[in-house]
Amino acid sequence: MMLAAESYDGKDERLEEFLTEFREVHGAPEFLIRVPGRVNLIGEHIDYCGYAVHPMAIEQDVLVCLKRTESGLELFNKNDSLYPSFKLDIFENLEISTDKIQWWSYFLCGLKGVLEEKKISKPAGLKVYISGRIPPSAGLSSSSALVVSAAITALSGNGITMNKTELASLCARAERFIGTQGGGMDQAIEILAKAGQAKLIEFNPLQSYDVQLPVGAVFVVANSLQEKNKAASNEFNSRVVECRLAAKILAKRLIPTNGKFRGLRDVQTATNQSHEQMLEHVEAILDKQVFTRADVLEQLSITDQFLRDEILTNDTENMENFKLKQRARHVYSESARVYKFRDICHSAGDGALRSLGELMNFSHSSCRDDYECSAPSLDKLVEASLSLGAYGSRLTGAGWGGCTVSLVPSDSVSDFMSGLKTTYYKGREDLENVVFQTKPGAGAQLWKL
Repeated sequence: MMLAAESYDGKDERLEEFLTEFREVHGAPEFLIRVPGRVNLIGEHIDYCGYAVHPMAIEQDVLVCLKRTESGLELFNKNDSLYPSFKLDIFENLEISTDKIQWWSYFLCGLKGVLEEKKISKPAGLKVYISGRIPPSAGLSSSSALVVSAAITALSGNGITMNKTELASLCARAERFIGTQGGGMDQAIEILAKAGQAKLIEFNPLQSYDVQLPVGAVFVVANSLQEKNKAASNEFNSRVVECRLAAKILAKRLIPTNGKFRGLRDVQTATNQSHEQMLEHVEAILDKQVFTRADVLEQLSITDQFLRDEILTNDTENMENFKLKQRARHVYSESARVYKFRDICHSAGDGALRSLGELMNFSHSSCRDDYECSAPSLDKLVEASLSLGAYGSRLTGAGWGGCTVSLVPSDSVSDFMSGLKTTYYKGREDLENVVFQTKPGAGAQLWKL
């Protein structure tokens, strides 16, 4: 399905106000773009290992309007006190620094991805105005929404159409310009989502399937108020390389031909083993609590230079210790939970909501204990949510801060949210975008004005 411009009817007050702000300063806009944030219901830190995930788009979004100019790039943010404007006289051959990451660095990723993919040597100039209501650094994919909105800006500004699935894959690659070795979940759901449906998203190749959530399933997103920019540290990339190393050691022991296996899913596919069997192999083969750098070199029969050049990333090249068993155990158990979650949604039988909640609770425990991507604030918020009657609660997004998502009985949502506000958020006001219930929203939209 192609990403096509829709007819704009001018009936949405928020969009009209946004367009009016652009007109008053910059003149008549040509395109309007909306890209949602997302909440991952289950399947954390496994997309970059090749495994399926289970997210949905949320109502919070990024809005972009733009007009073409003769040359250059001008970026303006509605919240200019926090996100100052940015200008480039020429933006061919974009260079994106990973040393000091700014809000507009993510926007440049999307532009660069399209310009390089489509080999656009003389791009149209662009004047761009941006407004966002996705909480930043909260695990709701505000950064990916900027990447996606920028890619759509580049396409529409240069008169190019693109298949949605291809665009999602392009945006996933483009975000890696910032230095984070993520998978493709965020970009895929932000582009492919359908209103009213969650998605099961598979990779290699990218495929998505609509999932109808059971009647009575209400998800409440709550921000721990501990921010974490995953591109600003190496905690995310360290997990990526630990999974790579775990895959390579498992492959060396389990696969006689031992081809080039970078992902844990590759090993499972090549051995044609169940998740339970792979978990048994993890315990037997990755039998150390901590693998030293010397252990890794010995296990793989490689040199330290090869480790640096072919496996580690720039921000992980000095790692000395690796928790391979714990990371692989999380990935294989979490990937099994994703399909169990999907199956329960499809069956929608008695006790479905409680069963989904149990999977979410197991997921959080695995993220906390084996993947070590939780934080005290997240654990406290999960505990509070369960004590207030949630069927299940877990961190969502990269972790180390950000948000939780809780499955709450539909008839007790109001009491649940009030309970959080008087316990975890006691004394804090203005909680509209801090704790909120959400329903599956639509993916990226483009209007020609």
